Amino acid sequence: MVPTMLASLEMMLERWRIYEGKEIEVFEEFKIATSDVISKTAFGSSCMEGEKIFKNLTKLVAISAANDNGRRLPGIRKFLKTSDEMESEKLENGIRESFIQIIRKRKEKIKMGESEGDGCDYLGFLVRAYQDTDNNKRISIEDVIDECKTFYFAGHETTTSLLSWAMLLLAIHTDWQEKARKEVIELFGGKTPAPDDNGIAKLKTMTMIINETLRLYPPVLGMSKTVSREIRLGDLLLPANIELVILCLVAHNDPEIWGEDAHLFKPERFAEGITKAAKNTMAYLPFGLGPRTCVGLNFAMIEVKLVLSMILQHYTFTLSPTYVHSPILHLTTRPQHGVQIILHAL
Repeated sequence: MVPTMLASLEMMLERWRIYEGKEIEVFEEFKIATSDVISKTAFGSSCMEGEKIFKNLTKLVAISAANDNGRRLPGIRKFLKTSDEMESEKLENGIRESFIQIIRKRKEKIKMGESEGDGCDYLGFLVRAYQDTDNNKRISIEDVIDECKTFYFAGHETTTSLLSWAMLLLAIHTDWQEKARKEVIELFGGKTPAPDDNGIAKLKTMTMIINETLRLYPPVLGMSKTVSREIRLGDLLLPANIELVILCLVAHNDPEIWGEDAHLFKPERFAEGITKAAKNTMAYLPFGLGPRTCVGLNFAMIEVKLVLSMILQHYTFTLSPTYVHSPILHLTTRPQHGVQIILHAL
């Protein structure tokens, strides 16, 4: 998927030329770039249909975020629906029908032996799992649809958030920006050639910066887990069917775990990897932990490293005086007023 990502990012940098020496709002720019990457890597030749689904998913997420803390009397939804609930159902049905159409077309292509992107994009993998002859491995059509929806939302929203906060921190901490640029140029050269997947794995400074950004601005502030059976957790006896809420932001900023400088941007704390960055490495969970670790972790990290590497190859950047710091929770952590930076061409 790396060549597909690079093509989308080259289009982004082409748009940025008109902003050289001027202010650019990168949060909206990253939204465009990451949605393009997701559409093409998820649906390959069907990326136009993917963009349509993406727009409807974006609307659905906005409605969900607006009603996240809303509570209604039990049973009332069955008889009296709000305008948001009716709109959500309409969007859900439209998204489902769009997926079914794409899946049907993809099945026909695979059956006819056409291989245009069908073997390596995300939808291709899912359709093959849907058609698996092994009953224990086969997934349902609903599974395919839900996986596509999750991939779209999680792969776009979280990556946009991470990139935006990383650019903010590098625009403020220009010493780390220079360290990262030096590493990128040593590995990949100047403006050309573009980064490659082999070199991406060698970006140690970049990885430290990304890990620290994820610690300070985790895209997902918390996660909930349901206790399936009675179990003891330390001194606590947890009954079955209760819900635990784990707050990443609290764990990521605990001075007892990270030290008294927990509120500071210090990528060097990850110099020896995640396991030695804190007193309790289980407290670092931007992608979750264990068997529930985000399946898109590698995809997101590769994409973020590619984006930042290509930007550092072409530009230095500083924070615009118009920037207003106001992180908000809109399902993910995002800058309420965007991130404005000044681009300086190399």
